[in-house]
Amino acid sequence: MDSRPTIRPNAQPSSIRTIVAASAIGTTIEWYDFLIYATAASLVLNKLFFPTEDPLVGKLISISTIGVGFFARPIGAVVLSHFGDRLGRKAPLILTLVSMGIATTLIGLLPTYASIGIAAPILLVACRLVQGIAVGGEWGGAVLIATEHSPADKRGFYGSLVQIGFPLGMSLGTASFFALAYLDDKQFMSWGWRIPFVASAALVAIGTFIRLRIDETPDFKRVVREGKVARMPVLETVRRHPKDLLIGLGARITEISWIYVLTIFGLSYAVTTLALPRSLVLGAIALGAAVELITIPLFGWLSDHVGRRPIYLLGCIAAILLSFPIFWALATRDPVVVVLAFVIGMSVGHGIMYGVQASFLSEMFPSNLRYSGASLGYQLAAPIGGGLVPLAAAAVVGLTGGATWPVSLLMILIASMTVLAVMAARETAPRLASLRPTFTLAPEAQVSRGPAPGLATQGE
Repeated sequence: MDSRPTIRPNAQPSSIRTIVAASAIGTTIEWYDFLIYATAASLVLNKLFFPTEDPLVGKLISISTIGVGFFARPIGAVVLSHFGDRLGRKAPLILTLVSMGIATTLIGLLPTYASIGIAAPILLVACRLVQGIAVGGEWGGAVLIATEHSPADKRGFYGSLVQIGFPLGMSLGTASFFALAYLDDKQFMSWGWRIPFVASAALVAIGTFIRLRIDETPDFKRVVREGKVARMPVLETVRRHPKDLLIGLGARITEISWIYVLTIFGLSYAVTTLALPRSLVLGAIALGAAVELITIPLFGWLSDHVGRRPIYLLGCIAAILLSFPIFWALATRDPVVVVLAFVIGMSVGHGIMYGVQASFLSEMFPSNLRYSGASLGYQLAAPIGGGLVPLAAAAVVGLTGGATWPVSLLMILIASMTVLAVMAARETAPRLASLRPTFTLAPEAQVSRGPAPGLATQGE
């Protein structure tokens, strides 16, 4: 196995466009589903599915159902990445997209607690579990479809194009609730909140059609051709690449915590505690997501030229520096300042790290274990950053009478952990990895450590 980079295109530009679109559609739907559920959980689900005498308790229970989906993600990563490394990248992506869309549509059709009692929250949680399992296997496959078809020296850019599914999905989700702002509270509580969930079915139909048209990746075809398909890829990944898995978890924990604190806790805090108009906050989130359409591919492209690690560290530093100012800005209740807080927090504090993440995490693993490695590293952070952190933030602020400084300190602590993880990682960008001394390893050593970081798809 030659660890030196061989940079060559794997697909024609027209094919790359189709491939990126097929990859991004899944992340778009994932984030659309996430935002509409998070918005509904903050504004309406606590009253319709978890009625209690204490509003804080109802809100905490409602927000905790968001966490149910996040705790299911590692399960989806384990199960679906097994098939992604054994059967190919394409088949699991069809399954995850359809499953996620069906679960989201069903949420919009569920009867409430007033209609069927305790069965209502049980069915809601069941749908969240299906969503979580589907999303757990979605991201890794979507990223690999794009990066394994792209030239090695442009993986940062093409991987980041998959990530723009986040701002697209957030924009669509926010716009869907923003369009319902003209409804009065009674109409919104009765039927208005259901519309965005049912509308997800249209996105799923489009996404499935696009994904059926794409081909399997060259890297997986090569793995099959050379007889290197792993029998138990998840177990082999855990056994051979434990350090890279921990680095992936540590790298992602800040990004996921940051965006969910902003969009879950931040929305609830701004509307409920600060009494800011729902339309203002949703509009601010939509604008922040729109700006990320620029920052995510920009920093993905930069990572191809200056490296993954420097860009990721830049994002960590931005998150640390913004942890207190974001909440100070919200506390002003000034509409312009509030909008700027969300826009800067999302496009800078989140966008920098998110733009590099696809290439950085996937390049850590050899192609026969890459679906498992990328998915596990990415999804192991989900229960903590997406489930526990926003819930902890809401609980602390509720118990302290509105104080946000503990939330800021928590975010700084988490970002510091990511700094340590990235510092322990190897540079995986081919342009920079190729400048390091090249050592020839025995075959068994190459299998245990994997190919040179960032070069696996071209030099295996």
